[in-house]
Amino acid sequence: MLQLKNRDSLASRFLARFMHNPLAIAGSAVILSLFVVAALASVISPYDPNLIDTGNILAGPTAKHLFGTDELGRDVFTRMLYSTRISLLVGFVAVGISVGIGVVIGAVAGFYGGWIDSLLMRFVDIMLCFPTIFLILAVIAILEPSIWNIMIIIGITSWMGVCRLVRAEFLTLKERDFVMASRAVGASDLRIIFRHVLPNAMSPVLVSAVLGVGGAILIESSLSFLGLGVQPPAASWGNMLASGKDNIEIAWWLSLFPGLAILVTVLGYNLLGEGLQDALNPRTKD
Repeated sequence: MLQLKNRDSLASRFLARFMHNPLAIAGSAVILSLFVVAALASVISPYDPNLIDTGNILAGPTAKHLFGTDELGRDVFTRMLYSTRISLLVGFVAVGISVGIGVVIGAVAGFYGGWIDSLLMRFVDIMLCFPTIFLILAVIAILEPSIWNIMIIIGITSWMGVCRLVRAEFLTLKERDFVMASRAVGASDLRIIFRHVLPNAMSPVLVSAVLGVGGAILIESSLSFLGLGVQPPAASWGNMLASGKDNIEIAWWLSLFPGLAILVTVLGYNLLGEGLQDALNPRTKD
């Protein structure tokens, strides 16, 4: 009963800290809006995203086409709505892969220590020596550019930060009394790791994951802008920017609206991540 009250008290303090952070609330509102747009894209979009209208090529923003049309007469507003689905899918799947890899390797390294820790951390150091974007470009040059390959590649090249966070938490938590008590009653290493230690080490991982979603969306947009990400005719904020750069002098809307979407989305995730970090920090004043 006392443990339940303590959990309720911690949850209420976290919620109070989070709700008193206006920037965190703003970030949450942006992310929630993105999810609503992605879920209702097929309902609120006025046109088919790939519908070509040769009579409205590079038409400016009007009541009929809120964000104008592109070089093929496709409605930019509609394509941006569908691009939201792509960006959220890439962000969450890529971060899910990176968090899964980072948590497992970091937990093993921090819990067992010794030569296992040294070996795994040297592998992490080797991975960190490679510039991420160049490593991604090298892998994409070998594989066929596709949304699934992009998500997997981003995930397997961005787990090192999570790994270090989890390792640091495990190095501290494995010496606590509750771990010693679990060992004394004969709990297995796997049970201690996943049942007792890992839940107490997830706060920094949660913050890193939220920030990582914004980073993954930014990487996907960069790759799509270079023609190595989501391939046409599928809509992506990155490839929409790429198609708009050739007509930027006469069709500014092709670059402005996708660029703003990327900016607001990444900013929203960064604000949410910072808000979570402040709310989860026990040294933060109520």
